[in-house]
Amino acid sequence: MGRKERTLMSYTPEIKVMDCTLRDGGLVNNFFFDDEFVKDLYEANIRSGVDYMEFGYKASKELFDVKKFGKWKFCDDKDIRAVVGDNKTDMKISVMADVGRCDFKKDIINKKDSPIDLYRIATYINTIPAAVEMIEDCAKKGYETTVNIMAISKSNELDIDAALELLGQSSVGCIYLVDSYGSLYPEQVSRLSDKYLEVADKYGKKVGIHAHNNQQLAFANTIEALRRGVSYLDATVSSLGRGCGNCPSELLLGFLKNPKYRINPLLKFIEKHIVPMKESGVVWGYDVPYLLTGILNQHPKTAIQFTRDGRKDYNDFYLELLDNF
Repeated sequence: MGRKERTLMSYTPEIKVMDCTLRDGGLVNNFFFDDEFVKDLYEANIRSGVDYMEFGYKASKELFDVKKFGKWKFCDDKDIRAVVGDNKTDMKISVMADVGRCDFKKDIINKKDSPIDLYRIATYINTIPAAVEMIEDCAKKGYETTVNIMAISKSNELDIDAALELLGQSSVGCIYLVDSYGSLYPEQVSRLSDKYLEVADKYGKKVGIHAHNNQQLAFANTIEALRRGVSYLDATVSSLGRGCGNCPSELLLGFLKNPKYRINPLLKFIEKHIVPMKESGVVWGYDVPYLLTGILNQHPKTAIQFTRDGRKDYNDFYLELLDNF
């Protein structure tokens, strides 16, 4: 494929780190982050050398009750601009738009009038044509675009190959390998990375990875994808994200050899915001229920409910999962 495999000591200036703390972390607290948290995270990411900061979702207010969610579920341009101003920094602003949950033709305005630089289109493999429509609309409006094919561990090879070809022929800039259920192992990530990269090389695209930490492998899977040639890397501060969370930003930046990245600002942010957040009772991170859904390649919603119910009967829960396997 003409790619040189990276080593763990490789200097890789083409790497882009995407902070997903507000978006994936918003699934933990329904996006009710206070303004100081968001502003401090924005500034910490800038000082840490992060390349993109994802503010949340561009969800339709006709589909979701605005009273039940914080503003980062909807990412109004005015709310982002209140934090970033004209964003005269090297870090770009990103928002995710889910297929079927975003009125993109109405809610996504032209780039010249927006503080947003990049739209990340999230899709399942059976809605790829709809994702391509969103990609083309965003590209026409002047945005960078990526696409996240979710729950790839549930898809068969033929469907993955067909989806990658369709996306390769689209205007999308980067195609993401997404381990939605935290079920993949580094060997599988290596093979899938090669598959994605082969199509990306053919069509002049980049490849990214978004990992979940059900089996304590989010970091390992991220650096394995990096080693194979994947260049867009998702992370969240202190692994703050749905259920078990994601690859921790401070762990990833501490590993990367690019001199532009620094972990000190993130450590200060953790001291000020993440520690009190945990002490207040907000729950996320690796735990046995998420391990079990990861092992069985199942959606974590049952583990999330198990945790909310305060259950500790892990063996009974495992047997319940097996009944639905």
